[in-house]
Amino acid sequence: MGLRTGQALADFEHPLQILGACHQRIGDQCETLRKLAAHLPLHGCDAEAQQAASNVMRYFDSAGRHHREDEEHDLFPRLAGCARGRNAERVASLVRRLKQEHHEIEEAWLKLREALETIAHGDSVPLDEAEIGRFCDMYRAHMAREDADLIPLAELLLDADDQAALGRAMAARRGIIAR
Repeated sequence: MGLRTGQALADFEHPLQILGACHQRIGDQCETLRKLAAHLPLHGCDAEAQQAASNVMRYFDSAGRHHREDEEHDLFPRLAGCARGRNAERVASLVRRLKQEHHEIEEAWLKLREALETIAHGDSVPLDEAEIGRFCDMYRAHMAREDADLIPLAELLLDADDQAALGRAMAARRGIIAR
């Protein structure tokens, strides 16, 4: 159930790359959730299940939340501030849609988190595979939209100063002093 390790991490001087790299890690966590749901009926709430549940919770409660905040508090307002004409309409529409998706994903996460917390503490409860599938499918579609629409639009509209400010804000959110 482990996650791949050794992946190169983008630095905060390239904040759009960090957002893209985060999508891979979210996908990895979704895969861990699916494996955990299959693992529990066969092995129960063993140490591996407890660790996997803890790891998934830790990820979505910290890095996953930071990712959403990076977008909603820093990236979206910057894009809106520099978009003009048709791009302004495009940004506004995309941001509305992505924020709605963030809300729906968060609601789905909170339902899953309850069961994961129980498992992490050593008590066996079944994970609803349909609920996991819904959560992961929503996230996959959301990330595909961001990869196809949001990140290219940000690359087009944000200048070097905007990207540097975005990177500093992202680093600060994580308690890192950016260069």
